[in-house]
Amino acid sequence: MFGNNNKSTEDNKKPATNSGSTSSGGINTLTKGTVVEGTLRCDNDIRVDGTIKGKLNCQAKVIIGPSGVIEGEVRCQNAVIEGKLHGTLVVSDLLNVRETADIDGDITTNKLTVQSGAKFNVACKMETGLSNGAAKPTDAKANSQAGSIAGGKTEVRN
Repeated sequence: MFGNNNKSTEDNKKPATNSGSTSSGGINTLTKGTVVEGTLRCDNDIRVDGTIKGKLNCQAKVIIGPSGVIEGEVRCQNAVIEGKLHGTLVVSDLLNVRETADIDGDITTNKLTVQSGAKFNVACKMETGLSNGAAKPTDAKANSQAGSIAGGKTEVRN
């Protein structure tokens, strides 16, 4: 009788251990009303609908939802911004700024898309060719209500 329960318990532990590994492709979520102060590190994607005050280092994609706020420094591979970001953002690949975004600070990215309606008041440094190691820096100052920068091309609509 007890032997069967132990086997069931061991079997239940195995999937839980595997589901927590970094290869699972899971997404971390910080829900609305939650505030984190300090340094946060993650290997998988993270969605922020709450508030982070400090540093966020992510090896994958950072999504700041419409109610999300980050005050500080963010480093990630890709980012989608729908909420507020005030500080420094370093994106190694693609930064997608949605129409509901409010960004103020310094940005370094490889590729950038800004939708019409976004508040985008930043100093932006674009580095193309990061994948082959031959970076070509391009500085761009942006202070507009809408714009689009993709592959080094700039479009500003006021």
